[in-house]
Amino acid sequence: MTALEAAALLEIARRAVVEATSGHKNWRPDLHDLPDSLVAPGASFVTLHTRGRLHGCIGSVEPRSPLAVDVAKNAQSAALFDPRFAPLAAAEVADTEIEISVLSPMQPLAYADMDDLCRKVRPGIDGVLVERGWQRGLLLPQVWEQLPQPHDFLAHVALKAGASAAIYTHPDTHVFVFQVHHYEQAAPARHVH
Repeated sequence: MTALEAAALLEIARRAVVEATSGHKNWRPDLHDLPDSLVAPGASFVTLHTRGRLHGCIGSVEPRSPLAVDVAKNAQSAALFDPRFAPLAAAEVADTEIEISVLSPMQPLAYADMDDLCRKVRPGIDGVLVERGWQRGLLLPQVWEQLPQPHDFLAHVALKAGASAAIYTHPDTHVFVFQVHHYEQAAPARHVH
């Protein structure tokens, strides 16, 4: 993605957050004026930090809609519907940094046991998705900054699935790795002097 396309995607996310906090929860970008890379199907996560603290992170795993629409939906959901946080207030938007992670396709990862899995995941590079039945957990590659040890990282992926690290020992568990391109936009209030 070019710098111009990334900037356009960040503007779509910012506009979606502004619209969401103004009561327009279903705002979507006009696809006619966008480059092909933003109209092609894509999967993304949008992470919001308000005054340096996490305020929401929502995303999609499979590319089911145009990337620009996926980002807009996820930005609005991160602002209003992340169950861990109160909805973002309109007054907080100017203090909110936006990060977009565009996901590569999921790649299934075969492994013999937990030690083998720890050897196969690449710290700082791979995001991990674990699935077993209805349980599903995912961490973006950026989380390696807080959890640099593979065992700790994988244990937190399991926690996100509502499970313990024992989930990796079940024969019906599926593990996928993916990579991201991520783009950030600082909070607009930081530019005011």
